[in-house]
Amino acid sequence: MPKTFQDLVADAKTRVKETDVATLKQWLAEGKKMLLLDVREESEYAAGFIGNAVSVPRGVVELKVPQTPNLNPDDFIVCYCGGGNRSALVADVLQEMGYSNIVSLAGGWRAWVTANN
Repeated sequence: MPKTFQDLVADAKTRVKETDVATLKQWLAEGKKMLLLDVREESEYAAGFIGNAVSVPRGVVELKVPQTPNLNPDDFIVCYCGGGNRSALVADVLQEMGYSNIVSLAGGWRAWVTANN
């Protein structure tokens, strides 16, 4: 039987670290060095994004992230999407590619917006 999107997400989340909005807000306030990676579609990003997030849609992550200037495999990367599922998949793939310090934002953009309203 084929796996569903939710099956793939659940599997990825067994290997991916997640963080919450409060922790991300703290890191941003402290000026913690990170690449904040928005993996939503460009139209979603255009409607609003977190801090100095870089837009790299999920479909091109494997191509674009290695081209990011001055990004090293051990640099801290925080991925987020609309609800925390696509970012978990991206974090999992980036770990497979050799990036070792990655977290996914639990709840994604929706959790960020909710916490900031």
